[in-house]
Amino acid sequence: MSDTHYGGILMIREELLKNVKLLINMHSVGLLGGEVMPEDILMGVVKEDDLMDVLTLGMALNYQRNSYKLWEAVLKAYQDKETKWIFNTKVAANSEIHILRETLLLHRVGLQPNRHPEIWQRVARGVVNSSKKGNVQGLIESVQYDIFPLKEIIQVTRKAEFPYLSGPKIFNYWLYVLESYTNISWSSRELITIAPDTHILKATVRLGLCSEEVLNGGAEDRKVVASAWETALKGTGLAPIDVHTPLWLWSRAGFPPLLEIQRKTFIST
Repeated sequence: MSDTHYGGILMIREELLKNVKLLINMHSVGLLGGEVMPEDILMGVVKEDDLMDVLTLGMALNYQRNSYKLWEAVLKAYQDKETKWIFNTKVAANSEIHILRETLLLHRVGLQPNRHPEIWQRVARGVVNSSKKGNVQGLIESVQYDIFPLKEIIQVTRKAEFPYLSGPKIFNYWLYVLESYTNISWSSRELITIAPDTHILKATVRLGLCSEEVLNGGAEDRKVVASAWETALKGTGLAPIDVHTPLWLWSRAGFPPLLEIQRKTFIST
């Protein structure tokens, strides 16, 4: 590799990191618009002791869904005393499947009458079978808050027990959400990769980190994007998941110009 080519790569990386830091700063001062995340709706309503289980079971159905509508439905079901039981992992794990189906469909937490109840119950059973506590807190305590063994359990050795949740996109975002909304402090935090949904793919392309080919959105495309962010942020002190929300909101806002945001950020500080 020539010195000129190597220097060009460094310049591209410096420009990328400059824009990433700008986006993070933009998010931190509330200039992105729509800064309320889907899961925020649970805060102050769902009890702290229930939050890990609610987030985990709800996240297991966060596949090809409108996230805002999903968590609105989750909150309705949690607030309804007739349906709140679905978030109790032990009860859900042992429920008659037809009763679970009717309850999940009532507030549209589940949309697919066969697949969604099956996923919900399998994840609940997977959680229950992971510790004496039989809840998500127990599962996480069993691996001592270390992402490495948790990843091994959910994505490898017991993958069949955690449908959807074991997928790379949902799994990593689940780790991030638990960290953001509960009192969890992960060991091996750097193992949380970015969760490449449609908005992340678009933002990654817009920043020039990947080509437009990844917008096809296939499993391999998402792996390429996740790997690209791991490489780009290595040694920066940022974990890939740290850029998820700024990128997601930037895309959702229609990619407002960075220079304009930079000027507003400067004025606001």
